Amino acid sequence: MYENAVLIALGSSLGGRFGSSAAVVSAAVDQLAGAGFQILARSSLWRSASWPDPTQPDYINALVIVETPLGPAQTLARLHEIEAVFGRERGVANAPRVLDLDLIAHGRTVSGEAGLLLPHPRAAERLFVMGPLAEIAPGWRHPVSGETAAALAAGASVGRDATPI
Repeated sequence: MYENAVLIALGSSLGGRFGSSAAVVSAAVDQLAGAGFQILARSSLWRSASWPDPTQPDYINALVIVETPLGPAQTLARLHEIEAVFGRERGVANAPRVLDLDLIAHGRTVSGEAGLLLPHPRAAERLFVMGPLAEIAPGWRHPVSGETAAALAAGASVGRDATPI
């Protein structure tokens, strides 16, 4: 049903001015809806230990399925603009952050452009991405492997502690 939709993963490990990571993720979904993205489906919130350093604050994650007239590069640029509004500062990889918006898939697009790899090259191995996706679209198929979201969630090797809250 959502084969040609756009998948966006949301994550937060710092509440910032919102007070909690759950509030950040909820506010970010609202921001997406006002920024040219029509929300088709939204997962529940999921909690997972920070990766790769579990001593850092836990993450709250979610996934939305959207429609947008924007192409892949425009979509990614818009996501980066939204992150900046929330105070995201890019620097150290995997550092705690107020908001992380990842473009997981843009329809069936497969792209190897520098700075824009689609589908997201590591999403399929992350339960904190595939779990929320399987919750709302278990039959979605990965554009390269053809595996369903449910199968990818079952086989995910990173973030195995991710659970809905």
